[in-house]
Amino acid sequence: MSEVKKKGVQKKADVGKKSRRGFLKTAAAVAGGAVGVMGFPGVMRLSAAAPIKLKMQTAWDAGTVGYTKFQDFCKRVGEMTEGKLTIEGLPAGAIVGTFEMFDAVKSGVFDAMHCFDVYWPGKIPVATFLSSYPFGLDRPDQWDTWYESLGGKQIAREAYGKHNMMYLGPIQHDDNLIHSKVPIRSFEEFKGKKIRYPGGIIADIYRAAGVSTVLLPGGEVYPALEKGVIDASDYVSWAINYNLGFAEITKYVIMGPPSTPCLHQPVDLMSVEINMNTWKRIPKHLQQLLEAAVKWHSWDQYTAIQKADLEAIPKYLAKGIEVIRLKDSDIEKFKKFAPELWVKWAKKDPLAMKAFKSQWEYMKSIKVGYYTDKDMADHTGKKLVF
Repeated sequence: MSEVKKKGVQKKADVGKKSRRGFLKTAAAVAGGAVGVMGFPGVMRLSAAAPIKLKMQTAWDAGTVGYTKFQDFCKRVGEMTEGKLTIEGLPAGAIVGTFEMFDAVKSGVFDAMHCFDVYWPGKIPVATFLSSYPFGLDRPDQWDTWYESLGGKQIAREAYGKHNMMYLGPIQHDDNLIHSKVPIRSFEEFKGKKIRYPGGIIADIYRAAGVSTVLLPGGEVYPALEKGVIDASDYVSWAINYNLGFAEITKYVIMGPPSTPCLHQPVDLMSVEINMNTWKRIPKHLQQLLEAAVKWHSWDQYTAIQKADLEAIPKYLAKGIEVIRLKDSDIEKFKKFAPELWVKWAKKDPLAMKAFKSQWEYMKSIKVGYYTDKDMADHTGKKLVF
C-alpha cells in the first residue's frame, strides 16, 4: 500500500474514533439533560428511561381493608405504566399527621395524598361540597355524575390548584356509622353527648341537636373512646372500624332508618391530590394512566369495602353489639336544620357557592327529585336566599 493510501486509511480511522466519542458524549448529554428537566434532587444525570418514583401517604391506618386497597392501587399504577411510574404507598402518620397532609403535599414534603376531602373545609371551603353532607346527594353514582359530567372535577381542580396541587379524581369508599359507649335512641338523646366528627357542616348539624363535637383523625378515635374522652364517634363503616378495634370498646352502633342509614355522610368520598410541581414533571401519557388508575381504584375500593362490611357485621353481633336505628321522625328533626347550614357554608367562598348551586339544581331536578324551591327555608320556615 502506498504511503498516501496508508495516511488516508489512518485518517478515516481517526475520524471514526472521534465520531464515536462525539456520539457517546452527545448521547450522554441528551439523556442527562432529559432527566435533568425532571429535577430529581441529588441526581445530576440519569437515563431518560429511569422510572419516576412518587411518595404518597394515605389517611388509612395500616391493617385496615382500606390500606390494603390503597396498596393495590399503588401496585396497579406500576403495572399500568410498565414500571415507568411507581408509587411508594405509606400509611396514615408515616411522614406527617393526617390533618397535616394538605400542607405537606402543597409544600412538597412528599408528592401526593390519598385522603378525605371532608377534612379540608378550613383550607378550601368548597371541600364542604366535595363529599356528601347532611341530606344532600346520597348515592355514589350521583356523586360520580356530578364530578364527571356536571362540572365537579373542574371545581375541585380549581380549588386545589390554588394550593399548588392537582386534584386527580374522587374515590368511592362507604357510608359512615356512629359507634357509642352509651345508647342513643332518638334526636333528643344526642343532647349533651361528646362525639367525634370530622368538623365543618357535619359537626354543625349535630351541634344543632346539642352535641359537643370533637375533631380527631381516625387513628386517635380508639384511645379517645377507650379512655372515655368521648362518648361516641363517627368514623367510616363496619369493616374498617372493626379492623380498628371499635367492637372491643363500644356497645352500640347508631344508624338512621333504612331510608337514611347515614344522615350526615352517606357517601364519604376520598380523593388523590399530587403536588403541582411533581405533576408537571410527569409525561402526559403517564398522567393519563395515573388518572385512569384512580378511576379504577375508586370502584375497586368501594366494592371491596362493601363486601368486607357484610362479613364484619356478624362479628359485631357475636360480640353483643346492639344496632340502634333512629326513626324517620328523628331524621326529620335533623333535616330541618340542613338548608340553612348548606347556605351558611356555601357563602364562605365563591367556589363553594358554585359547587352547591350546581348540586342544588341536580337535587331538585325531575331526575332526582329530592327537593323543590319551597324546601329552601331555615328551621323557622323563613325563605333562604343565596
